[in-house]
Amino acid sequence: MSESATSGVREVTVASAFAGMRSVTPVVFKAGCPDCRGSFELGASALRLVIGATSRTTFYSFTCPDCGTSVRKPAGERIVELLTGGGVSTLRLHSTV
Repeated sequence: MSESATSGVREVTVASAFAGMRSVTPVVFKAGCPDCRGSFELGASALRLVIGATSRTTFYSFTCPDCGTSVRKPAGERIVELLTGGGVSTLRLHSTV
């Protein structure tokens, strides 16, 4: 064979690889504090999701930006879907096997 291994392959620059991509709006979640009754929006980095073996051990948590209280709320199937899809850090307490 007289062709080189890279024949027909063109180099891609970072600029051309990302050309045409639109900027992504960060996901925000509406939340409320049961202590101070504050209502606010939180980014994915402000929330933590814990997935346990049962519904009693599956929850999300955050710190209230208004009063500083640590808040823990149950997370059903739909909430888990939304939070994981929005990039919230997740800790699994059980095996998915």
